[in-house]
Amino acid sequence: MSAYDAICARRTAHKYTTTPVPADALERAFDAANHAPCHRRTFPWRFVHVGPNARQGLGELAIQIKSEAQPITPEEAQTVRNKMCTPAELIVALQLRSPDAFQAKEDYAACACAIQNFFVSLAGEGIHSKWSTGGITRDPRTYALLNIDPNALESIGFLWVGHAETIPQIKRLPTTHVVHHVP
Repeated sequence: MSAYDAICARRTAHKYTTTPVPADALERAFDAANHAPCHRRTFPWRFVHVGPNARQGLGELAIQIKSEAQPITPEEAQTVRNKMCTPAELIVALQLRSPDAFQAKEDYAACACAIQNFFVSLAGEGIHSKWSTGGITRDPRTYALLNIDPNALESIGFLWVGHAETIPQIKRLPTTHVVHHVP
């Protein structure tokens, strides 16, 4: 599959099968992420590949966070638990913290490029993904559970990886609506 075809095939999936993702496909995706463009060569992206035990812990934490906002039923708790554990893989995307606000902005852009490279690499192999930025991604208890130093790294999202139950179709604006040519 060409790079263009992989970019066009990339879709955000919300429901996944339990089919495993080949380890070598995941490693290629990490390598692709590490080749993202990066102004000033700060290479600010970091990733935590979350294993099954930590995912179960995150599932219980997600239930706790949700129940702190409002009471939830056992069925709702199970739905939250399943959501955390169903996609084949969970990756936490992190950004090195910078004391300089402008550098932090540039670093976030570089991290977004790394995540896109990661997703396009997977899409080229027929694997789907989702970038999630829900409350659990920023909760101090998540940092503690995953042994992440919040003074050095900022969580910028969870990356869900797996085989989609259904592939969403997206109607995009025509390119003529998003590109302005100046002579």
